[in-house]
Amino acid sequence: MLIAAIFVVPSAAGAAQIVPGEVVVQYEDPATGKAPSLAEAVPVVLQVDNVQRALEQLRAKSNVAYAVPNLIAHAADSASYMPNDPELRTLQWNFVGPYGVRAPQAWANAIAAGRAGGRGTIIAVIDSGVAYSNRSPFHRAPDFKAGQFKRGWDYVDGDPYPNDENGHGTHVAGTIAQATNNGKYFAGLAYGAKIMPIRALDRAGYGDSNAISKAVRYAVDHGADLINLSLEFDSGTRARHIPELVAAFKYARLRGVLVVAASGNEGAAQVSLPARATGVMAVGSTTQHGCVSEFSNGGSGLDIVAPGGGLDAEDTGESRCNPNSLNLREISQVGFRSEGTFSHVASLSRFTVQGMDGTSMAAPHVVAAAALVIASGVIGSNPSPVQIEQQLQKTARDFGSPGSDRRYGAGLLDAAAATR
Repeated sequence: MLIAAIFVVPSAAGAAQIVPGEVVVQYEDPATGKAPSLAEAVPVVLQVDNVQRALEQLRAKSNVAYAVPNLIAHAADSASYMPNDPELRTLQWNFVGPYGVRAPQAWANAIAAGRAGGRGTIIAVIDSGVAYSNRSPFHRAPDFKAGQFKRGWDYVDGDPYPNDENGHGTHVAGTIAQATNNGKYFAGLAYGAKIMPIRALDRAGYGDSNAISKAVRYAVDHGADLINLSLEFDSGTRARHIPELVAAFKYARLRGVLVVAASGNEGAAQVSLPARATGVMAVGSTTQHGCVSEFSNGGSGLDIVAPGGGLDAEDTGESRCNPNSLNLREISQVGFRSEGTFSHVASLSRFTVQGMDGTSMAAPHVVAAAALVIASGVIGSNPSPVQIEQQLQKTARDFGSPGSDRRYGAGLLDAAAATR
């Protein structure tokens, strides 16, 4: 991975790393008896047996302009962890690409804190369910492990088996906590966290506000630290139309649970509900170019953006963005394979690599990064939702207009900076 910034140890630092047996010497110009200009200076590297003794001897000579050790520089974020999941380097630009969330450094930070992958946190995924179990006719997705899940609930069928009959929730959960460093498929950003699958969306991907509000309260009451809502209501929906859900969000906030939601996919200048609700962190989408996705809702209620795939939006005014570029990648994970629809029950035993785009795909990056923030302890052992939000926002990469703006919010999620 290309890391542009480097950190150079100054020569005055006692802990400076040097190349053993080498000193860099600049001799004076014999014609003038003076040190050459900076433009003309060509120092030489001498091989020596004892660096300190050689420096003393060289500096005592009248024709030596300077003599210094050959210091070693290292990348500013050289501490990183790159697991062996084969699709990580090839397809997961959202984790390791130039406009990804800088997952390898974030993983290293969590490992250094002793809680790899956000271990010890619980993330509720309120969605179409998750392919979490081998309970006929359902099957656990092949890049999940049984031990990754906490007991959830199905508010569509009214039972304790929130199996996914759509595919959306499985994709979302994969980005959050796909099994990692197992030599299979993809990595998950918060691979050490537990997923609490809660089904509030039916086979077609629809769910009512009452079921979603009950799901939020279930997550809070059963120990979730974070809640992901990759769903949206129609643009005409107002907070007064969903009072039970607004109350559930307030309940989560009071109990110290951060709710993260997708900003919506209409390309509108207003964030959709529930992301626009008070106490919910609204997440927009960016492309492989680090540009706002054409479908991503923005506006004053947008808090942050994260990779969601798709095409670059029009009229961004940023040189890296190209709305005419049609070969940009989606967000890839393991999903259902079917004949044009996820709702074909016969397909539930078959999985494949699947690309999807949307703010639904962006939100799980943020909730997973929040888990890494909690686990890393960078803002304390039990941070509040407000503190987590602020940490993610103040460490985001500032794109668009300086400071927070209506297209990027606080900027592009930087999981490495948030956990440093």
